[in-house]
Order: sequence, then C-alpha cells, then structure tokens
Amino acid sequence: MNAISLVPLPVVIPLLTAGLTLALWKVPKLQRLLAVTALIAMVVVGVLLVIGADRGALVMHVGGWQAPLGIALVADRLSALMLTVSAFVLLCVLLYSLGQDIADGTAEAPITIYYPTYLVLAAGVSNAFLAGDLFNLYVGFEILLVASYVLLTLGGTGERIRAGAIYVVVALASSIVFLAALAVTYAATGTVNLAQLAQRLGQIDPGVALAIQLLLLLAFGIKAAIFPLSAWLPDSYPTAPAPVTAVFAGLLTKVGVYAIMRTQTLLFPDGRLDTMLMILALLTMVLGILGAVAQSDIKRLLSFTLVSHIGYLLFGIALSSQLGVAGSVFYIVHHITVQTSLFLVVGLIERRGGTTNLDKLGGLAKASPGLAILFFIPALALAGIPPLSGFLGKLGLLQAGVAAGTPIAMVLVVGSVVTSLLTLYALVKAWNKAFWQAPTIELPTERVPRTMVVPTGLLLTFVVAITFAAGPLYDYAGRTAQELIHRDTYVASVLTGGA
Repeated sequence: MNAISLVPLPVVIPLLTAGLTLALWKVPKLQRLLAVTALIAMVVVGVLLVIGADRGALVMHVGGWQAPLGIALVADRLSALMLTVSAFVLLCVLLYSLGQDIADGTAEAPITIYYPTYLVLAAGVSNAFLAGDLFNLYVGFEILLVASYVLLTLGGTGERIRAGAIYVVVALASSIVFLAALAVTYAATGTVNLAQLAQRLGQIDPGVALAIQLLLLLAFGIKAAIFPLSAWLPDSYPTAPAPVTAVFAGLLTKVGVYAIMRTQTLLFPDGRLDTMLMILALLTMVLGILGAVAQSDIKRLLSFTLVSHIGYLLFGIALSSQLGVAGSVFYIVHHITVQTSLFLVVGLIERRGGTTNLDKLGGLAKASPGLAILFFIPALALAGIPPLSGFLGKLGLLQAGVAAGTPIAMVLVVGSVVTSLLTLYALVKAWNKAFWQAPTIELPTERVPRTMVVPTGLLLTFVVAITFAAGPLYDYAGRTAQELIHRDTYVASVLTGGA
C-alpha cells in the first residue's frame, strides 16, 4: 500500500465510526467494539505514518486538487508523531471509561452520544495535526470545540454546565481571533496554504506580517493555555468526568502548542517575537506552578501543573534553535502521556478515597498500595526526577537554553529549574496528604476496579517506555526539529509532491 494513501485515515476512520456508533445507539456492545477497533486502527496507521514520514513528508491532495488550490493533508515527522501519541492516549482513555462503565454497572446502558462524540473529538485532533493550510486547521479546532463542549457537560450538573459555558466562551473568543487572522492573512497574501504562506509572508509589509503573527499567537495561546490566557483552564477541566478531564488535559492544550510550533517555525522564522515568547514561557512556568502549590484539591493542583508545564514547551519553541525545538518535541510526547496518566490515577483516587480534597484524603497507601505506585511513578516523571522522561526532556531544554547563551535564555534556565523543584514540592505534598496522613473521613469500602486500573497501567507502561526508548526518540525529535527549522523541505513537499 502506498504510504500516502494512509494520510487521511486518522480523520476518516473516527468520523465514519462515529456515524456508525450513533446509528447503533441501541446496541452498546457493538458501539464499544467499533470505538475500540477504530482507535486501535488509528494507532496502527499512526505508527505506519511515523515510519513513512521519517523518509520524507507524506502529502495527500484531497480530490486530486493540487496545492495551493486544493486541501492538502500533510504527515511530516511532527504531525505523524503527534497523531500516534494522541491515538494511543485516546485508546487508553476510552478503555478506562469502558472499565468505569463496567465497574458502575452501566455498561449495557451507556450515554448514547458518548462514543460518537469521543470519536468526533479524535477526528478533530487528527485533522488539526494533518492540516496543510490555516483554514483546515481552523476546521479541526472547531470540530474539537463542538465535541469537547458535549463531553465536558455530560451528566448535566450545574457545576459542569457552568464550567462548560466558561470553556465555550473562551473557545469561541479564540475562534473569532483565529478567523480574523485568517481574513487578514488571505487579504494580505492571497492564500492560507501554509507552504505558500512560508514563501509569501516575507514579501508583504513587515507590519502586516507582524499583525498576522500576533493574531495567530493570541488564538493559539488561548487554546494552549499560555499565561495570561490560561485563567479559564483550572475552572473548566476539573469538573468533567475523570476520563474526559484526562484526555482534555493530555491532548487539547497540546493541539494549541502544536499550532504555535508549526506556524512559528514555518511562517515566522525571523524570530521577531522570540523574546516575548521567552517571557511568556517564564511567566507560564512560574505562575502556573505557584498556583499549583496553593491548591488543596488534587484535580486543581494538576490543572495548574498542566498550565505550568506548557511553559516548558514554549521555552523550546522560543529558542528557535534545532536543540530547543527538539527538546520541545520530546517534552510534548512525555507531557501528553504523563499528564493523562496522572488524571486517570486521580480518577481512581477519587473512587477509592471518596474525594479529591487533599485536606480530607488520607490513608490510601495502606488501603490501596498499588494505587500509591500508580501515582508515584508519573508524579516523579512530571517533576523531572532522573532517569525518567521528564528529567530527560528538561535536560534537553536546559542544554538548549545554555547553548543560546542570551540573558533571557539563562533566566529561563533558572526559572525552569525552580519550576521543576516547585513541581516536586507540590506533588510530594499531594502524595503525603493523599496516601500517608491519617484519613479524616471514612474510606469507601469499594476497591479500585481492575477494569480501570489496567488501562491506567497500560498508559503508565508507555510513560516508562519513553525513558527506555529516550535515545531513539530524541534522535527522531532531532530530525523533526531539523525538518521544522529547515522549512524548504516541507514547502517543496506540499507544493510539488503528494498524490
């Protein structure tokens, strides 16, 4: 099979399966089987795309219309890697939610729209990663918005509706800014194709190009939850069901980070806003982790660490060096899996301890030693304890910062070390309170369901595997960064290659 023919499958498979599962809403067993099969197929396709894209970008011109007129779907090293990791995370979280349904005895009567909506979300994520033009990227974000709003408000409690309303207002504001950026871009350059924009943006008025860059950064910065555009996140994510919170925390902000990485390296290689991005990265890291330290609820604590560690990803992008971008590519893989794992474990903690309030939790180490291990490993990885993947990712970013050698880069290096220490402090505090302090409330008698532990363990195994495969993964990240920095290969592949 021609590898290019695989490119649209990560979008087509979940969309078609979403339609089938919606039609089969009266047959829950078949719904589950189809949803799991579709996500397994996405993982397999993702792996094949990683192998194919490592030999050169794979470009599919939809309908046979060549770029820039037609819609181009592009699987280069970065997008193929993001597709694979996101598909695996989506699969693990779906298995977790199935396990939760089985444990709750609701497996035969699940919420009808859950599986179709979840698959539409998967399609939106894939479409954003494969988009070869800004408008298709916008479409991917809109698909995400619609699906995520439905998932966020499942259950219909007042708290969830309120959180969902905040999320939708913020997401719509981001979409409006993105739409304005699209209009200005097309008016100024006559195209929204990324490859063609890479050629034309340097030929227009520098002030207009800067305005486009700022508008795109504002739109993507809201989605990525970069300070000061992150205030919405800690109030929105913790109210959703555990599987939904986990997949949102792991994936959705990373789609925004991906868009920033793609546009900054491809469209704006002059680095005019690098200093501003470094300052934003520093503020995101430090203020985010200070927010985490102040929390007494473990869900909100993790939400603030999520915001804080977006700063690490922005750090590597802002350096605009091959070393820095490679560090961000490695760190994004680590952070997607670790953050999702932690939120899945918190779902288990809430089930076993009856609450996520750290002032009430306690005694879980004795009641459920396995749960303690499930929390301990990803917590150490997130904090950056050697030799886990978080340490390796941060080490790469620190080396890139030192290599840059500028005063602001050195301040970022110091800030990232301080953030790492405060992350360790916040997670150790949560660990001690949840597992070792005397319980202040009576623990529920229900044990942690194995059907939910197994998918969590599967994702945790992947987190540990990143450490063992760090060498090959860092090599791949280096080649990805080289491809992003030397954008001519991408431009030539889209404008002259493909099917």
